[in-house]
Amino acid sequence: MKIEIGTKSVEIATNSGFCFGVKRAIELAEATLKRGGRVYSLGPVIHNPQEIARLEALGLRVIAEVDEAEDGVVIIRSHGINPATAEAARQKGLELVDATCPLVRRAQNLAGKLHEEGYAVVIVGDAEHPEVEAILGYAPGATVIAGPEEVEKVTGSPKLGVVSQTTKSPKEFREITSQIARRFEGHELRVFQTICNATVDRQSAALELAGRVEVMFVLGGRNSSNTRQLASLCEKAGVQTYHLERAEELTPEMVAGLRTIGVTAGASTPEWVVREFIERVKSLDAS
Repeated sequence: MKIEIGTKSVEIATNSGFCFGVKRAIELAEATLKRGGRVYSLGPVIHNPQEIARLEALGLRVIAEVDEAEDGVVIIRSHGINPATAEAARQKGLELVDATCPLVRRAQNLAGKLHEEGYAVVIVGDAEHPEVEAILGYAPGATVIAGPEEVEKVTGSPKLGVVSQTTKSPKEFREITSQIARRFEGHELRVFQTICNATVDRQSAALELAGRVEVMFVLGGRNSSNTRQLASLCEKAGVQTYHLERAEELTPEMVAGLRTIGVTAGASTPEWVVREFIERVKSLDAS
């Protein structure tokens, strides 16, 4: 979508904003909150501070540990949780509402199956990301690799199985799996590309737009892996890129003298954040 604002043309990349899994998680959270009573989430339901603040205003209580919850309902965040944590919640008598993204669930199940079949599991992703922490619960002892430079962390095993964090770059995933295949030639290797198609489409659209504009704005939480990935890809494409969490962060200097502005948003960025950004551009143009 292209919006003309004075002398500036602002174009929003296709496939921006909420993905299916995030929409589902928000809808489950809203429906649970409408029931009343104590409603908790183990960590933020999604990685967008502004949207979490909106849900908190409706009554959501974000906690870090099951022990912080009293009686009530616990929402499992879109990134999932490990089985031991889920069982601890059940043992405490808490009701669980599972907002795990179905694609994340697939990665969990595949990692668990590989582990059960005796494969040494490799997870391509950020070890500190909650999605990866949850997958580790299904494949204890798995090796986590953030990038190609960490392939050396993988130790030799007759059987290796690889899965990915759903928001990783497909290009990086291919590089890592190719290195593993070369390093362990002759070993049995099973690779499951568990990257979300919406992530791939969003990245492709952002890169295509980045090649046609003077500046790119990537909107979304700084704690969002897929949003940071978008910003990194746009920067590597050679265009001036700004990762903004709130519209108020846009300054006149960022768009001064520019005619073509590109905008994309992470999978956990609500539409109203994009609307506020457009309004901010309009207000700067009018001032």
